[in-house]
Amino acid sequence: MSSAAATDRFMYFAFGSNLLRERLQLANPSATFCTTGRLKDYVLNFGLWERHVDNAWHGGVATIEFCPGAEVWGVIWTVSNENLTSLDNQEGVSQGQYSPLEVSVETDEGLMLCRTYQMNNFHACPPSPQYKQVLILWMTPDTLSYKSSPRIFPFMDSMVKKSSAVPKCSLILLIKTKS
Repeated sequence: MSSAAATDRFMYFAFGSNLLRERLQLANPSATFCTTGRLKDYVLNFGLWERHVDNAWHGGVATIEFCPGAEVWGVIWTVSNENLTSLDNQEGVSQGQYSPLEVSVETDEGLMLCRTYQMNNFHACPPSPQYKQVLILWMTPDTLSYKSSPRIFPFMDSMVKKSSAVPKCSLILLIKTKS
């Protein structure tokens, strides 16, 4: 099982808004793309950590939930240990919004041990148009420089199919980004 080559870095599995490099690097400038990967036995969902909570996204945000047989595709970033606190802060760990998890992610290079985050006290809620737009931006042709894997589109398809909280109109927007 692979992990960060140097002990001063860790591997981070992103599946939501942190798929977008520009978003992740706002608070974590050391983050660099490593590869794409598949997390088995989890499903992607959208929601909030409390009922009726307001957040910066004005709607549900991504999380993973244990679900045997399901899978979540995402991006593995290498991140400096110096950014561990800022990543935890971005994910709301100290406020109890998310908890960090260590997961084994399948890649073309084999299994990688990665840090990821799972929402606490999950309540299903559709994502806002702004949040969906960040996910769609990640798929646009001008941001595909490190996303040329043929697995990316199945990742987006699985995001739509496996999340009951995503409105059907999202599928149309995601398909339009393929051309």
